[in-house]
Amino acid sequence: MKLNKKHMHLYAITDRSWTGEKSLYEQIEEALKNGVSCLQLREKNLDEDEFIKEAKKTAALCKKYNIPFIVNDNVNVAIASNADGIHIGQDDMDIKKVRSLVGEKMIIGVSAHTVKEARAAEKNGADYIGIGAVFNTSTKNDVMQVSYEKLKSICEAVSIPKVAIGGINKDNILKLKGSKIDGVAVISAIFGAKDIGSATKELDILIKELF
Repeated sequence: MKLNKKHMHLYAITDRSWTGEKSLYEQIEEALKNGVSCLQLREKNLDEDEFIKEAKKTAALCKKYNIPFIVNDNVNVAIASNADGIHIGQDDMDIKKVRSLVGEKMIIGVSAHTVKEARAAEKNGADYIGIGAVFNTSTKNDVMQVSYEKLKSICEAVSIPKVAIGGINKDNILKLKGSKIDGVAVISAIFGAKDIGSATKELDILIKELF
Protein backbone atom coordinates (compact mmCIF):
# COMPACT_ATOMS: atom_id res chain seq x y z
CA MET A 1 0.00 0.00 0.00
CA LYS A 2 1.30 3.44 -0.95
CA LEU A 3 1.35 5.71 2.11
CA ASN A 4 -0.05 9.22 1.92
CA LYS A 5 -0.52 11.95 4.51
CA LYS A 6 -4.24 11.26 4.83
CA HIS A 7 -3.40 7.84 6.26
CA MET A 8 -1.84 9.65 9.23
CA HIS A 9 -4.96 11.65 10.20
CA LEU A 10 -6.24 9.27 12.87
CA TYR A 11 -3.63 6.63 13.60
CA ALA A 12 -4.83 4.15 16.23
CA ILE A 13 -2.47 2.00 18.30
CA THR A 14 -3.93 -1.03 20.03
CA ASP A 15 -3.77 -1.85 23.71
CA ARG A 16 -5.54 -4.95 24.99
CA SER A 17 -5.65 -3.49 28.54
CA TRP A 18 -9.25 -2.45 27.86
CA THR A 19 -10.58 -5.71 26.44
CA GLY A 20 -13.32 -7.41 28.43
CA GLU A 21 -16.85 -7.10 27.16
CA LYS A 22 -15.42 -7.01 23.64
CA SER A 23 -12.40 -8.73 22.14
CA LEU A 24 -9.52 -6.72 20.72
CA TYR A 25 -10.66 -7.75 17.24
CA GLU A 26 -14.14 -6.34 17.89
CA GLN A 27 -12.69 -3.12 19.32
CA ILE A 28 -10.44 -2.69 16.29
CA GLU A 29 -13.33 -3.20 13.87
CA GLU A 30 -15.41 -0.62 15.72
CA ALA A 31 -12.56 1.89 15.39
CA LEU A 32 -12.01 1.10 11.70
CA LYS A 33 -15.71 1.59 10.95
CA ASN A 34 -15.76 5.04 12.50
CA GLY A 35 -12.83 6.98 11.13
CA VAL A 36 -9.46 5.41 11.97
CA SER A 37 -7.16 5.91 8.97
CA CYS A 38 -4.22 3.71 10.05
CA LEU A 39 -3.93 0.90 12.60
CA GLN A 40 -0.86 -0.26 14.50
CA LEU A 41 -0.93 -3.56 16.38
CA ARG A 42 1.17 -3.18 19.52
CA GLU A 43 1.70 -6.30 21.61
CA LYS A 44 4.29 -6.32 24.39
CA ASN A 45 3.22 -9.47 26.23
CA LEU A 46 2.33 -12.04 23.55
CA ASP A 47 4.88 -14.61 22.43
CA GLU A 48 5.82 -14.40 18.76
CA ASP A 49 3.52 -17.21 17.58
CA GLU A 50 0.50 -15.62 19.26
CA PHE A 51 1.55 -12.19 17.96
CA ILE A 52 1.67 -13.59 14.42
CA LYS A 53 -1.81 -15.13 14.77
CA GLU A 54 -3.21 -11.84 16.06
CA ALA A 55 -1.42 -9.91 13.32
CA LYS A 56 -2.78 -12.10 10.53
CA LYS A 57 -6.36 -11.63 11.77
CA THR A 58 -5.86 -7.88 12.15
CA ALA A 59 -4.20 -7.57 8.74
CA ALA A 60 -7.22 -9.21 7.09
CA LEU A 61 -9.58 -6.90 8.97
CA CYS A 62 -7.64 -3.78 7.94
CA LYS A 63 -7.59 -4.97 4.34
CA LYS A 64 -11.39 -5.29 4.47
CA TYR A 65 -11.59 -1.56 5.33
CA ASN A 66 -8.66 -0.58 3.07
CA ILE A 67 -6.72 0.81 6.05
CA PRO A 68 -2.91 0.47 6.36
CA PHE A 69 -1.89 -2.15 8.90
CA ILE A 70 1.32 -1.54 10.85
CA VAL A 71 3.09 -3.92 13.24
CA ASN A 72 4.95 -2.47 16.22
CA ASP A 73 8.65 -3.37 16.55
CA ASN A 74 8.66 -6.99 15.38
CA VAL A 75 10.04 -7.54 11.86
CA ASN A 76 9.27 -11.28 11.87
CA VAL A 77 5.62 -10.62 12.71
CA ALA A 78 5.34 -7.89 10.08
CA ILE A 79 6.70 -10.20 7.38
CA ALA A 80 4.70 -13.26 8.50
CA SER A 81 1.42 -11.35 8.57
CA ASN A 82 2.06 -9.55 5.27
CA ALA A 83 1.61 -6.24 7.06
CA ASP A 84 1.61 -2.97 5.16
CA GLY A 85 4.27 -1.62 7.50
CA ILE A 86 6.35 -1.74 10.64
CA HIS A 87 7.02 0.93 13.25
CA ILE A 88 10.35 1.06 15.10
CA GLY A 89 11.70 3.14 17.96
CA GLN A 90 15.12 4.71 18.41
CA ASP A 91 16.30 1.71 20.45
CA ASP A 92 15.01 -0.92 18.02
CA MET A 93 16.68 -2.39 14.95
CA ASP A 94 18.46 0.07 12.64
CA ILE A 95 16.18 1.29 9.88
CA LYS A 96 18.57 0.24 7.10
CA LYS A 97 18.67 -3.29 8.51
CA VAL A 98 14.86 -3.30 8.75
CA ARG A 99 14.59 -2.19 5.12
CA SER A 100 16.94 -4.95 3.99
CA LEU A 101 14.69 -7.51 5.69
CA VAL A 102 11.22 -6.22 4.75
CA GLY A 103 11.94 -5.01 1.22
CA GLU A 104 11.22 -1.75 -0.55
CA LYS A 105 7.42 -1.91 -0.54
CA MET A 106 6.77 -2.15 3.21
CA ILE A 107 6.05 1.10 5.05
CA ILE A 108 8.57 1.92 7.79
CA GLY A 109 7.68 4.37 10.55
CA VAL A 110 10.21 5.66 13.06
CA SER A 111 9.74 7.35 16.44
CA ALA A 112 11.53 10.70 16.73
CA HIS A 113 11.97 13.12 19.60
CA THR A 114 14.40 15.64 18.08
CA VAL A 115 15.09 17.35 14.75
CA LYS A 116 18.29 15.29 14.46
CA GLU A 117 16.42 11.99 14.88
CA ALA A 118 13.72 13.06 12.42
CA ARG A 119 16.21 14.08 9.75
CA ALA A 120 18.17 10.86 10.21
CA ALA A 121 14.98 8.82 9.87
CA GLU A 122 14.03 10.59 6.65
CA LYS A 123 17.56 10.31 5.25
CA ASN A 124 17.69 6.59 5.99
CA GLY A 125 14.40 5.85 4.27
CA ALA A 126 11.58 6.20 6.79
CA ASP A 127 8.15 6.65 5.22
CA TYR A 128 6.76 8.57 8.20
CA ILE A 129 7.76 9.60 11.72
CA GLY A 130 5.91 9.53 15.02
CA ILE A 131 6.78 12.51 17.24
CA GLY A 132 6.22 12.50 20.97
CA ALA A 133 5.26 12.39 23.63
CA VAL A 134 3.47 15.68 23.02
CA PHE A 135 1.48 15.45 26.27
CA ASN A 136 1.85 13.44 29.46
CA THR A 137 0.95 9.83 28.85
CA SER A 138 0.36 6.86 31.10
CA THR A 139 0.80 4.39 28.24
CA LYS A 140 4.57 4.85 28.09
CA ASN A 141 6.44 6.29 31.06
CA ASP A 142 9.91 6.13 29.54
CA VAL A 143 9.59 8.84 26.89
CA MET A 144 10.58 12.48 27.07
CA GLN A 145 7.93 15.10 26.43
CA VAL A 146 8.21 17.15 23.26
CA SER A 147 7.15 20.78 23.55
CA TYR A 148 4.87 22.44 21.00
CA GLU A 149 7.83 24.49 19.75
CA LYS A 150 10.00 21.40 19.29
CA LEU A 151 7.12 19.56 17.62
CA LYS A 152 6.76 22.36 15.11
CA SER A 153 10.50 22.54 14.44
CA ILE A 154 10.62 18.78 13.82
CA CYS A 155 7.68 19.02 11.42
CA GLU A 156 9.38 21.84 9.53
CA ALA A 157 12.64 19.86 9.28
CA VAL A 158 11.32 16.92 7.25
CA SER A 159 8.98 16.40 4.30
CA ILE A 160 7.72 12.87 5.06
CA PRO A 161 4.38 12.50 6.90
CA LYS A 162 4.45 13.39 10.62
CA VAL A 163 2.13 12.06 13.30
CA ALA A 164 2.05 13.37 16.87
CA ILE A 165 1.70 10.88 19.71
CA GLY A 166 1.48 10.83 23.49
CA GLY A 167 -1.45 11.64 25.74
CA ILE A 168 -3.59 13.05 22.92
CA ASN A 169 -7.34 13.11 23.56
CA LYS A 170 -10.46 15.07 22.60
CA ASP A 171 -9.73 17.73 25.24
CA ASN A 172 -6.20 18.65 24.14
CA ILE A 173 -6.01 17.71 20.46
CA LEU A 174 -6.71 21.24 19.22
CA LYS A 175 -3.67 22.53 21.14
CA LEU A 176 -1.65 20.96 18.31
CA LYS A 177 -3.17 23.29 15.70
CA GLY A 178 -0.53 25.09 13.66
CA SER A 179 2.21 22.60 14.46
CA LYS A 180 2.22 21.26 10.87
CA ILE A 181 1.56 17.66 11.89
CA ASP A 182 -0.26 15.44 9.41
CA GLY A 183 -2.24 13.61 12.07
CA VAL A 184 -2.36 12.16 15.56
CA ALA A 185 -1.72 8.71 17.01
CA VAL A 186 -3.90 7.69 19.93
CA ILE A 187 -4.24 4.69 22.20
CA SER A 188 -6.43 5.24 25.26
CA ALA A 189 -8.51 7.99 23.61
CA ILE A 190 -9.98 5.24 21.44
CA PHE A 191 -9.39 1.86 23.06
CA GLY A 192 -9.93 3.14 26.59
CA ALA A 193 -13.30 4.69 25.68
CA LYS A 194 -16.58 3.10 26.78
CA ASP A 195 -18.01 3.71 23.32
CA ILE A 196 -15.16 3.24 20.86
CA GLY A 197 -17.27 4.14 17.83
CA SER A 198 -18.43 7.48 19.25
CA ALA A 199 -14.96 8.34 20.56
CA THR A 200 -13.43 7.63 17.15
CA LYS A 201 -16.03 9.74 15.34
CA GLU A 202 -15.48 12.65 17.72
CA LEU A 203 -11.71 12.54 17.24
CA ASP A 204 -12.13 12.33 13.47
CA ILE A 205 -14.23 15.51 13.51
CA LEU A 206 -11.74 17.35 15.74
CA ILE A 207 -8.75 16.32 13.63
CA LYS A 208 -10.24 18.05 10.60
CA GLU A 209 -9.95 21.34 12.54
CA LEU A 210 -6.17 20.91 12.71
CA PHE A 211 -5.62 21.39 8.98
